[in-house]
Amino acid sequence: MRALIVFCLTVLPLVASYSWKPTAQYLSNNLVGASVYQIYPRSFKDSDGDGVGDLRGVIQKLDHLVDANVDIIWLSPIFSSPMVDFGYDISDFRNIYPTFGTIKDLEDLIREAHKVGIKVLLDFVPNHTSDQHEWFQKSLKGIKPYSDYYIWHPGKVLENGTRVPPSNWVSVFGGSMWEWRDERKAYYLHQFSKEQPDLDFFNPQVVQEMHEILRYWLRKGIDGFRIDALPFIAEDMNFPDEPLSGKTNDSTNPDYTDRTYTMHLQKSYDLIPGWRNVLNEFKQPKYMFTEAYANISMTMKYYKYGADFPFNFGLFQNVQPTANATTLKSVVDTWMMNMPRNSIANWVIGNHDQRRIVSKVGEPRARALTVMTLLLPGASVTYNGDEIGMSDTWISWEQTQDPQGCMAGLLNYNTASRDPARTPFQWDDSVSAGFSTNSNTWLRVNDNYKTVNLAAEKKDKDSFYTLYKKVSTLRKSPFLKKADLTTKLLSENVFAFARETMLDGSVYTIINYSDKDDVVDLSVFEKAPKKLDVFYATANSTMLSKYEVTDIKKVKVPATAVIILTAPGIKIGYI
Repeated sequence: MRALIVFCLTVLPLVASYSWKPTAQYLSNNLVGASVYQIYPRSFKDSDGDGVGDLRGVIQKLDHLVDANVDIIWLSPIFSSPMVDFGYDISDFRNIYPTFGTIKDLEDLIREAHKVGIKVLLDFVPNHTSDQHEWFQKSLKGIKPYSDYYIWHPGKVLENGTRVPPSNWVSVFGGSMWEWRDERKAYYLHQFSKEQPDLDFFNPQVVQEMHEILRYWLRKGIDGFRIDALPFIAEDMNFPDEPLSGKTNDSTNPDYTDRTYTMHLQKSYDLIPGWRNVLNEFKQPKYMFTEAYANISMTMKYYKYGADFPFNFGLFQNVQPTANATTLKSVVDTWMMNMPRNSIANWVIGNHDQRRIVSKVGEPRARALTVMTLLLPGASVTYNGDEIGMSDTWISWEQTQDPQGCMAGLLNYNTASRDPARTPFQWDDSVSAGFSTNSNTWLRVNDNYKTVNLAAEKKDKDSFYTLYKKVSTLRKSPFLKKADLTTKLLSENVFAFARETMLDGSVYTIINYSDKDDVVDLSVFEKAPKKLDVFYATANSTMLSKYEVTDIKKVKVPATAVIILTAPGIKIGYI
């Protein structure tokens, strides 16, 4: 989903201590402990000097993904597109946008990634096509069967003879969800921009077309799909007006109505088993991750219907700079307690639609949240650049390219645009941060690239990437995959969680999310040994000069610090 609409997870009342134990069936799932890495291809690596990233660039940087302990990469859309919405407006689901490369380039990427143990997922965008897609062009002309592939309506005629759209529905990008075309003498529906007409999934032929598209890419060796914007797929086909939200009187504002009839309908869930059946036709594993900004009960339904997991947006939806330790614990407990038995959790703090986590909460807290994604059970999800602590780049109105920012206008673009989090990856301190040999890139490189870049951070033992590499290596430890989880609120400032096993060891993560130093007692974790080794401590912690904690009842945790302690003898992950 490309909208900045947020439907926050409803967190549970706080419990003093929460514990979770993995089952044998859970441990048999190969997503346990998996590290998923989102690549925004336009901004990852430019191999040919045109200022835009491409598939060959991804191949060139596979060594970085191996170094960062990545298991699965997910590519944001690479299909043929007019690029009105940077690839989410697809004109040919079976071909590659030329700037990104060719089908052969993708096949080469799949082959090379598989050689180093990395699986490749594609973005699947079923809700809509580009208005340049052959299907829509034929639908516009009334050519069967494509005439019914999209949602068309003649509208309503008022007493004065004026024709108006059939409902008051407002698109995610603003303005009416309905667009008139003289060729059909009808309006078509578009949940996003007018160049992105919605498909009609109540039409069995459309459902079958999408199944064939999945098969096409699976036959080329793709390991699965991230499903985009699922809540928007179905609408109430009686087209009733939606209730007004009361948030604005502007009928063109996306917040004008409550999306009662245009989001989260049952039909969106009913499509998932069909996609799962297609994936099951191929040698396993094939993965399906779903995107939905929804409340906790709606989100958990995606597990039930066949997704490997729905993305867990609890951390970046609820954890603001003003959040506290209670918030952290509630977010973790809410997901774990509501997740169906034997399912795989996942933890996300960034993507191409959100502000960079460093810009949102500051670097110290961003480090803490990064550690959480890596050491909590299940799968971790990292947005490219977050592993080195990249921050949002200021983009002027004249440079703005994101349609959501452009449609918001000069006064509001800065809060609506997603460009600041999509700027080129900062590889080193050379031209264009090593992203391209071209000094002119599709979006400008962040001015801080001379110091915030992968090459420099690899040499700095206190850098963001050094933390990421160290903790992601610890994450690969076999004992951690089968470890229990216990969460505790050690004080009003400090949240802690333990990953413990009976025989193999334990890891304790302590996070002070406040601006005040604190002292906590780790003996509340019943399995905690009397001595603990210091695996990692934030630079402002005196623990950097120590190698072990000998009094677990009095552990000093500085403001905004994150500390990782391990049971004696565990050395896995040191770099």
